[in-house]
Amino acid sequence: MKYDYLIIGAGFAGSVMAERLASQQNKKVLVVEKRNHIAGNAYDEYDEHGILVHRYGPHIFHTNSKKVFEYLSLFTEWIPYEHKVLAKFNNELYPIPINRITLNKLYNKNFKSEKEVENFYNSVKEKRHPILNSEDIIVNQVGHDLFEKFFRYYTKKQWEMEPRELSPSVCGRIPVRTNDDCRYFTDKYQFMPKEGYIKMFEKMLSHKNIEIVLNTDYKKVIEDIKFDKMIYTGPIDYFFDYQFGKLPYRSIRFEWETLDLEFYQETAQVNYTGPEVAFTRIIEHKYLSGQKAIKTTISKEYPNSNGEPFYPIPNVSSQTLYNQYKKESEKIKNVIFTGRLAEYKYYNMDQVVAQTLNQFRKLATT
Repeated sequence: MKYDYLIIGAGFAGSVMAERLASQQNKKVLVVEKRNHIAGNAYDEYDEHGILVHRYGPHIFHTNSKKVFEYLSLFTEWIPYEHKVLAKFNNELYPIPINRITLNKLYNKNFKSEKEVENFYNSVKEKRHPILNSEDIIVNQVGHDLFEKFFRYYTKKQWEMEPRELSPSVCGRIPVRTNDDCRYFTDKYQFMPKEGYIKMFEKMLSHKNIEIVLNTDYKKVIEDIKFDKMIYTGPIDYFFDYQFGKLPYRSIRFEWETLDLEFYQETAQVNYTGPEVAFTRIIEHKYLSGQKAIKTTISKEYPNSNGEPFYPIPNVSSQTLYNQYKKESEKIKNVIFTGRLAEYKYYNMDQVVAQTLNQFRKLATT
């Protein structure tokens, strides 16, 4: 059989593209996925204790895009969920992003207005110009002490680099607040899929024109597949057989534990900001789904450099290397490179969906 499109990868980029091509253009699509499941890193499942867990770390859906929210709503109902994060420093817990509550507790202050908090930031921040890296962007906003306590070691554990070696975008993703808002995100739409991500993906890929092959490296079968165009969402360096060298990624090793407690911690995510433990955070998965159960499952995250590619490393040398691959990719006319791994970009889920919908629109009009 001949397919109109061969799609490599069944994460957000591959699945959204497959669904649109099949449902909107009646295209025949084959999705080839090297893992034994669909949904990419958003994959969730019930563990042996009946707790719904996010196997590749917490995937919190948030977006300001009505278009993205309405699109995904075709495949799932939602439950409201606002993510809250606490940072553990010296055995005390503080809200992150840093806000007025954080400052009042940490420095034993009694700031009552946003203006007072703003004045405090102005009194401690160091002028950095130009902003060249992740240390600059934080010190320029909140000064050195808050940077050391909440950003430096956490970032170092996460990336195995000092913040000054990383692009401003890494720490710049985290806002600094003058109010008491303890939500991690402030987006208009903050929800979780009612039955989990896996059910959403199953619905997305259930079209009669979509065929899925799991547990398969596309390079081992590509000679046997007839297709017109390829959508590639895997690592771009792998596509080109690492001809310029391997792109660096950070990965995570998860340590899982189920406890005979209703809850282990005060919120879904607690960041461990100091160097005294090797893990970056503990996730308590029940909070994410609103599930009621007498036990609870937690995961500790240990960043490393040699597992599944999770996070592209945002610095100058890796961007330079990626640009070489990008140049090569532009020479190939019947392959579209899209998604976090193919574009070597630290996209959020909603950004991948938005980007893929845009790619589809371009395809549909050519």
